[in-house]
Amino acid sequence: MSSGAAIAQETDHSTGRILLPKDKQVFAPAKAKVPEVASRIPTPTGYRILIALPQADEKTDGGIIKADITKRMEEIGSVCGMVMAMGPDCYKDEKRFPSGAYCKVGDWVMMRSYSGTRFAIDGEEVRLINDDSVEAVVEDPRGIAKR
Repeated sequence: MSSGAAIAQETDHSTGRILLPKDKQVFAPAKAKVPEVASRIPTPTGYRILIALPQADEKTDGGIIKADITKRMEEIGSVCGMVMAMGPDCYKDEKRFPSGAYCKVGDWVMMRSYSGTRFAIDGEEVRLINDDSVEAVVEDPRGIAKR
């Protein structure tokens, strides 16, 4: 039981969503603009790195077409990704990183499978990982797979 004041709620029965009263709404849906993809890409804060994961191949080496769920699991469990952006504090701690940064924007890096905060932008898997989660930099990620 909360001790705060209750907010009267209505439910949209077609979607099951709770509707807030007009004075409690964060934005007016009719006036809201759909942002472009670039503006929806988050800017990492602190020591975090934004990683884009590669799309899985459509076919196996033998030519068999992969099921969508198989491709999805390969993308989610990927151990390689491309650095899209870095937070302002990445690799600033000279005690932890005496030889400097492990990577830079545009590098392909290896990290642990399923590490970081996983989310999707327009259906594409991306992650926010810590700067010390980068385990290697690779020239060409093709052929690198989790075991």
